[in-house]
Amino acid sequence: MYQYNAIDQAIVDQRVAQFRDQTRRFLAGEISDDEFKQLRLRNGLYIQRHAPMLRVAIPYGLLSATQLRKLAHIAREYDKGYGHFTTRQNIQYNWPALERVPDILAELATVQMHAIQTSGNCIRNTTCDHLAGVAAEELADPRAYCELIRQWSTLHPEFNYLPRKFKIAVTGSPRDRAASQVHDIGLHLVRDAAGELGYEVFVGGGLGRTPIIGAKIREFLPEAELLSYLEAILRVYNLLGRRDNLYKARIKILVKELGIEAFRDKVEAEWQVLRQDPRLRLDAEKIAAVKACFAPPAYEAWDLYDNGFLEKQKTDRAFSRWVRQNTVPHKIAGYRAVFLSLKAPGIAPGDITAEQMELVAELADAYSFGEIRSTHDQNLLLADVRQAELHALWLRLKAADLATANIGTLTDMICCPGLDFCALANASSIDVSQQIQARFEDLDYLYDLGDIQLNMSGCMNACGHHHVGNIGILGVDKNGEQFYQLTLGGSSTEDASLGTIIGPSVAKSEVADTLARILEHYVENRDEGESFLQFVRRVGAKSFKEVAYAAAH
Repeated sequence: MYQYNAIDQAIVDQRVAQFRDQTRRFLAGEISDDEFKQLRLRNGLYIQRHAPMLRVAIPYGLLSATQLRKLAHIAREYDKGYGHFTTRQNIQYNWPALERVPDILAELATVQMHAIQTSGNCIRNTTCDHLAGVAAEELADPRAYCELIRQWSTLHPEFNYLPRKFKIAVTGSPRDRAASQVHDIGLHLVRDAAGELGYEVFVGGGLGRTPIIGAKIREFLPEAELLSYLEAILRVYNLLGRRDNLYKARIKILVKELGIEAFRDKVEAEWQVLRQDPRLRLDAEKIAAVKACFAPPAYEAWDLYDNGFLEKQKTDRAFSRWVRQNTVPHKIAGYRAVFLSLKAPGIAPGDITAEQMELVAELADAYSFGEIRSTHDQNLLLADVRQAELHALWLRLKAADLATANIGTLTDMICCPGLDFCALANASSIDVSQQIQARFEDLDYLYDLGDIQLNMSGCMNACGHHHVGNIGILGVDKNGEQFYQLTLGGSSTEDASLGTIIGPSVAKSEVADTLARILEHYVENRDEGESFLQFVRRVGAKSFKEVAYAAAH
């Protein structure tokens, strides 16, 4: 795990001192609301429906047990005893008092954390595959490249006030678990015909009011050229991106209007100049130094089936299905990666209490080399658990309501906070997620349905990524009443696609019933082994319209 050097720590400490003084002056009336808005956004502070909201950066989703204990302390001391993990692998606090936010930032700085660039029109937290470094099919560990991007982008003076927010995702596996093609820039680690490592580059992806799947701008970018090429893209965007219209300011609009060929030409021309700058070239020594921060832990050889692992699965059905559903193979024999579900029935997806955070930190120390990862799907992951210790771990997770065996199922949904917290939302999300959880609580039925990604947003800003859910749900306001529009056939993986709206929106009370009819149509007509997404793509989303709205006729 990357550790701050003196420069990193000085930057974070200086930012805390700056924001403490800025907050003092704002509370004293020396800074206007508009002036303070730009300052607080650069420090992750929003003003939401009921209270400020602070978003804390978790670079590429990696946390130490010490850092998670600090997040638990902050939840208890400065908030209402819980935090909320987001699709960008960050954590949010929904109830901090404005005057105490500088104290929170100061506490974060003591464990090498901050909230810099978690909001505002700047380069946001770079995200990556939560199975980085442990997936057997991985070409290369993307975390080192995420760290290099973090160092380059943090407080970059040229890109501190972009036309709009900017997001980058990196994956090193053929399986895209980072939703890279719906980012402003998506990077895939690849090898060329000579076996040299580099990047396949996508640009112009994004959701919101104008959802677009990113376009490939470069088939292969040499490993050393990463920062110069990113800088070229950002320069073209910073110069030509719209600043007169909030809804047309993202790079996706610029790429769409220019066309990918014209946009590529401009980037390549800029890059030919920038690549001559030695400060932007990643030499082998620099790359090796950062990669060393992510060296594998001290794995040991273990009997795959010692400690009664197989026998416990045979005799304990609940444990067996948890192993099947919430753990995945590891590149090292004798280990597995373990998902901690933050989607227990009755809980807002992504929420976790201070007590649960402290327990997870303790379990990470005991079972997973002291590290925790947050995922794009709003869960947590212990990446390096010995197979022989899974049963002991499961018992402790189960007691803390962190072992719901629903990873990859319908109820493992992505969900934004919606109208309960967000000032931009048009409709609730959390209570609808609980309606769905209650309707589909039978795990055996969920397993029969197979892998289904359900994503829900409370407004067109699409923080819940509804456009790319196999099933997408969008909350809308109709004359003061909440309705929900359904889309089918979306995907955020390597076969990324946007969902298709199947018909008019339904009332809040009808969401779960409508889903039930959609799923029954799938169950009754699917081919053997055919997933929900495959079925939708075969028969077409529109074929669901009649069954989905049957009760309305």
